[in-house]
Amino acid sequence: MADAFENIFGQPRVRDFLRASVRGGHVSQAYLFCGPAGSNKTAAAYALAQAYLCPKGAKGPRGGLCGACDACSRIARRKHPDVRYYAPEGAGGYLVEQIREIVSDVSYAPIQAKSKVYILDRVDMLGTAAANAFLKTLEEPPANVMIVLLGRTRESVLPTIVSRCQVVPFRHIPATEAAGIIRQNTGASIETARIAIEACSGSITRACEFLKSNDSLAFRRGVVDAMSRLATADDWDIIELAAGLVRAAKAPLDDVRAALEAELSENADFLAKSVIRQIEARNKRQITAKTSQALHQVFSIASSWLRDVMATCAGTPEFIVNVDVKAQIEMAAARTDEARAAAALAALRESDEAISYNVSPETCIDAMLFEVREVLYGSSRAH
Repeated sequence: MADAFENIFGQPRVRDFLRASVRGGHVSQAYLFCGPAGSNKTAAAYALAQAYLCPKGAKGPRGGLCGACDACSRIARRKHPDVRYYAPEGAGGYLVEQIREIVSDVSYAPIQAKSKVYILDRVDMLGTAAANAFLKTLEEPPANVMIVLLGRTRESVLPTIVSRCQVVPFRHIPATEAAGIIRQNTGASIETARIAIEACSGSITRACEFLKSNDSLAFRRGVVDAMSRLATADDWDIIELAAGLVRAAKAPLDDVRAALEAELSENADFLAKSVIRQIEARNKRQITAKTSQALHQVFSIASSWLRDVMATCAGTPEFIVNVDVKAQIEMAAARTDEARAAAALAALRESDEAISYNVSPETCIDAMLFEVREVLYGSSRAH
């Protein structure tokens, strides 16, 4: 039986280090996982949480590396109430109030397990004031608490944070290697694996999940179709395309929300009111995170399409990733040039960043489509 750490794709040294730490009883209470987007830091954090909270424990027959019991299954599905995931909620990063809430929550007893795990994403967006509110907790967490911080680079994280953590570096996974891993785990072709990795911003774990979902594949097709229609779309067409993309991005969240509410309802009779509030807050954060992930995916897919247009304009069509819509990409390239495609890609990245600033999804996608249409085609657009 494979243990939880087997899901840390493309990071054999990280996998071996964490596995050895658990088996040897040398688990730290504070970690900083550093690596680029798509390097599977989040998957590693949840795998470590499984090993840490598994009731079989590090002294069990599998050295705490179960990955199959109810607790491990709940953590893998992101539904364990004692594994808390956080991301920056402010336009400029983590809010001081947000960190104070985390610090306060740390003092509460676990809900189901004997310990708790806190996963904080993008701690390179943890400013000085917010970091100061967190330092004492990070330096001396309760004995039953583990804190896992995720950042892009060690240098981008405040030194006061770095010095209090066990730093674990994650390597960049080349696209060709990532596609091979995805093919091995899903049976998809290399071409389809490349499409998935682009749609999921380089994340191998999410790309594997993406390929197993017909809804995700249909969603991706909707985005590339919208991008392909921009050359001839009028303003009302743009508004309708944007509305359709927002609806498609949010649709899967209804099922997630219903499942979370059902799970809470099943256990409500056995839980204290304070615990119910904690679970409700966790569920709200999970919905917010999934909403943001779905919207960012619109931009990831659109960026991939634009890079293909740019490659075609540059005379290197062999670099096209979205091979299933190659004809539409060639038609778009015939109406523009490499410089305008590059400018459109830059504009799209700015719109993607705006999602993190709590700008409404409708406004962001509206603005993105209008901006890309204007920059990519300008006065040459057919009316």
